[in-house]
Amino acid sequence: MQCIRRQPKRTVSQENILLEQSRRVAALNGIRLGLKDDKDLKFLLKGSQLLKVKSSSWRKERFYKLQEDCKTIWQESKKVLRSPESQIFSIEDIRDVRSGHKTEGMEKYAKDVPEYRCFSIIFKDQRKNLDLIASSEDDANHWIAGLGKIIAHSNSMNQKQKLQHWIHTCLRKADKNKDNKMSLKELKDFLKEVNIEVDDYHAKKIFQHCDKSKTEALEDDEIEEFYKILTERKEIDSIFQMYSDPEGFMSCQNLVRFLYEMQQEEDAVVAAPALIQRYEPNERAKRGNAMTKDGFLMYLLSDEGNIFNPSHRKVYQDMTQPLSHYLVSSSHNTYLMEDQITGPSSTEAYIRALTKGCRCVELDCWDGPNSEPVIYHGYTLTSKILFSDVIKAIKNYAFKTSPYPVIISLENHCSVEQQKVMAQHMTTILQDMLLVAPVDGNKSQFPSPEVSK
Repeated sequence: MQCIRRQPKRTVSQENILLEQSRRVAALNGIRLGLKDDKDLKFLLKGSQLLKVKSSSWRKERFYKLQEDCKTIWQESKKVLRSPESQIFSIEDIRDVRSGHKTEGMEKYAKDVPEYRCFSIIFKDQRKNLDLIASSEDDANHWIAGLGKIIAHSNSMNQKQKLQHWIHTCLRKADKNKDNKMSLKELKDFLKEVNIEVDDYHAKKIFQHCDKSKTEALEDDEIEEFYKILTERKEIDSIFQMYSDPEGFMSCQNLVRFLYEMQQEEDAVVAAPALIQRYEPNERAKRGNAMTKDGFLMYLLSDEGNIFNPSHRKVYQDMTQPLSHYLVSSSHNTYLMEDQITGPSSTEAYIRALTKGCRCVELDCWDGPNSEPVIYHGYTLTSKILFSDVIKAIKNYAFKTSPYPVIISLENHCSVEQQKVMAQHMTTILQDMLLVAPVDGNKSQFPSPEVSK
């Protein structure tokens, strides 16, 4: 039998101190986000009651609140044995926030609620969508706009901001007693969680070195120093020493030399001063047009220090050849969310594939009830979705990520009567988006991706 050890109850004075600390942390993080005194951020930090929707018979009121780190959402749970960690999700895990009835769940289970009160949180992984109903249009707008602003900031963070965010995330995960500090035990427990192997003696030695305040707990700057010591790379140190002076500064001239010799950058003379201004955290070094080891590491970890050519993030190949000359990003059994025997079919699977850049989706079509074709994995226990709903999803999301044409691959098992219904749905829903005749009358080859945009 396992016993649960209770945390000692805090006094009113201790609670007030923690509350004030939380307010200060929230205000500081709001400034870091560039959202000082932002009304949407303030609303999210205060939190609100929202209806969580799972089915036509399951709608439960839950309290949702943005944590003071401005990066995680806390959600109320009525489950007795649910751990505190499971009630939190990171905004970094959110792929999209959709207003209205823009998910399959909202289409099915919230049609009786005005669209202006509804929104859905779509996650990057295979986690189920979070369908929510606000008590008013204003509340829904605050959540949609506030989350959108934070997501936009996360996507544009520089390396220094990413490091600070990582530290705050670590602190929140490790801080079991919620005092905004990290004890040695909390630190060791967290290192095990993230699979960092450090023996107890070494961890304690680094901890004591970083604990400048001698409080037996690490705070922001001390945690950052702990991270730097723990992730020290000897091979990077040796490279930095080759190009830096005895005082630990890499001059602009030496940075140019490094860019030429090691990175093989052609425009090193132009790039070096800009890199110093962009990545050097030390103001003294920046004023002297030099780089410290911290700045050097920030540069190496950035996109500009990546071996991948950043210009190739956009299409740079010739897109004027016939469509049949290209390898096409394709999806097999696109409709499936899980396994192909008993898993659910969903229009959300098409939305996810298309927004990831997929240009060929598969529709396994079968006769359905009420003369409406359905899509599912034939002769299995997978659930069925309407053909018309899938075509609507394709219409709405085909070109959100890429302007190039989408190939609809039909595996057709329908009777002639329901094939006619399919054709009607495709022409009425897709209208002029559907290519029904050769481009420019050329019947000898497929049109190019560029022409088909």
